[in-house]
Amino acid sequence: MNWEDDPESAAADRLVGTTADGEDQAVEAALRPKDLGEFVGQERVREQLDLVLKAARARNATADHVLLSGAPGLGKTTLSMIIAAEMGAPIRITSGPAIQHAGDLAAILSSLTEGEVLFLDEIHRMSRPAEEMLYMAMEDFRVDVIVGKGPGATAIPLELPPFTLVGATTRAGLLPPPLRDRFGFTGHMEFYAPAELERVIHRSARLLDVETDAEGAAEIAGRSRGTPRIANRLLRRVRDFAQVKADGVITREVAAQALDVYEVDARGLDRLDRAVLTALLKLFGGGPVGLSTLAVAVGEERETVEEVAEPFLVREGLLARTPRGRVATPAAWAHLGLEAPGRPAGGAGGPGLFDA
Repeated sequence: MNWEDDPESAAADRLVGTTADGEDQAVEAALRPKDLGEFVGQERVREQLDLVLKAARARNATADHVLLSGAPGLGKTTLSMIIAAEMGAPIRITSGPAIQHAGDLAAILSSLTEGEVLFLDEIHRMSRPAEEMLYMAMEDFRVDVIVGKGPGATAIPLELPPFTLVGATTRAGLLPPPLRDRFGFTGHMEFYAPAELERVIHRSARLLDVETDAEGAAEIAGRSRGTPRIANRLLRRVRDFAQVKADGVITREVAAQALDVYEVDARGLDRLDRAVLTALLKLFGGGPVGLSTLAVAVGEERETVEEVAEPFLVREGLLARTPRGRVATPAAWAHLGLEAPGRPAGGAGGPGLFDA
């Protein structure tokens, strides 16, 4: 299967992808916690955010602007909705790519009501003119609307009601410092520990009216890549398998059999991940090999391998990016049950990359 040259489409088509499609969005809406007390994981961010919101309510003031960063599927959108619920305010949801002109942002800002929460997903992808307009809106609750063109253009100041901007980004480093500095609270979302994902799975199973035991939840959590969105998606697929092939109860055996059918292994790797590792190990002896060559070997586009498969393989310590190319680690050989070729500790070729 080839996903052409769209990494986002590739991520959406994978069972372990972090992009939410229409089905995921509908299910996530039903499974989302409604307040901070229900929200699982992210203990430090929850504690800090709870203080920010309680202090704002005590002052009867609008909460500070909030920036949430982290990988997709960790709960940034959920937290934005919780912020609005905790403040008793409505929420407006949009995204950076949807705001291509300053006028687009001005139209949204001018229609906000006092105290409203504006959730701006992928804020780093907003256009530069809109970004510069946002500086004044966040700091002074005012925007200048330009009327006319050329020498006759005039700026009309437009006062805005106090509002709370919640920005979400998967790439905080792309945010310019002037924008980042205007957020009163910044929280970084970490990947979840298996025990936290088990709590997420048990909660979702209750809401979906699915019976699962502790070992079944642990099996799903171990293959979920530290991401609640993936955990909930795998739970739904295991539920389907349990209803058709078993008695409807999710046990460790049922979960393992179901996820084997969907080609998600014990470490959370799927077909694409294993194809990249297999090519790297069997065709190129563990590397180093160039990204383009590796992509050709697995029949995928360069961008798909680099942006969809590699991040998780690197995070798991199965693959390393080096100046000479991609290199498999000893853990990759062990995971695929292959024996690493002997590497000389020294000699004419110098020490091996992973020699002690």
